[in-house]
Amino acid sequence: MSDSNLPRIARTRAEIAAWREEMSRAGKRIGFVPTMGALHDGHLSLVKLALQQADVVAASIFVNPAQFAPNEDFDTYPRAEDSDLQKLASAGCSLAYCPTPNEIYPPGDRTRVLVTEMSHILEGAFRPHFFEGVATVVSRLFVHVRPDVAVFGEKDYQQLQILRRMTKDLGFSTEVLGGQTVRESDGLAMSSRNAYLSAQEREQASAIYKALSAAKAAIESGTPIKYALDKAHEALNAAGFRSIDYIAACDAFTLEAFEDEKAPLDRDGRLLLAAWMGTTRLIDNLAFRREAQKF
Repeated sequence: MSDSNLPRIARTRAEIAAWREEMSRAGKRIGFVPTMGALHDGHLSLVKLALQQADVVAASIFVNPAQFAPNEDFDTYPRAEDSDLQKLASAGCSLAYCPTPNEIYPPGDRTRVLVTEMSHILEGAFRPHFFEGVATVVSRLFVHVRPDVAVFGEKDYQQLQILRRMTKDLGFSTEVLGGQTVRESDGLAMSSRNAYLSAQEREQASAIYKALSAAKAAIESGTPIKYALDKAHEALNAAGFRSIDYIAACDAFTLEAFEDEKAPLDRDGRLLLAAWMGTTRLIDNLAFRREAQKF
């Protein structure tokens, strides 16, 4: 693919602002897909969804240091800008915003964005820094790009709900949409971190989707939540996961855990999971809803 076919690249706030102004003058509705690069088909599905909602789509490629703890994989996180740009072009992306850290976090930076309560449960209990870093970078990207609509993957479901809350609370005019999780043929959710798995670990990791699917079916049929989650835990242990950070059944919107023995009727729920396969931490989720019987 020649350079002329690649998305236009903006590396500074001034460059993205100039592009945004061009699009505004042309009456274009702008879609936006924030990413950390190392793109796969899941990311590209978000670009395609954004194109259904907008005239042009920009995607950002920025490995955000604020969402990594000192012991996490910031330095080794996969980076592949050249191939990422080619993939974005194939999906119809018009512009790639690839800012330097100083464009996002200017010298002397002291400001952070935190969505309280929702950021401290589930994923936030194990990575207390994470959602503050995510909300901070996305709020700044929204200020830089000023998109009409932004699309985030449902694979990071807690993140999606937190960003919806942030967008509403801070008064951004951007509409936030969720894109369905894209899965491999065996059900494993596509993720940049799947590349860290050995061949054997990759095969074992497919147990996540099987365990979540079984728990979903059980809960929807009226099985007590604790029993269904315990069975999922056992299945993951048997598949070779070295530890499980959490498996939870929550309200799909507030992320509050369902406390009753059985899932409430006619309420959207979400199963959320994080588990370690070797040295790789994997997350996933599935929607569920226990329907009242209709006669």
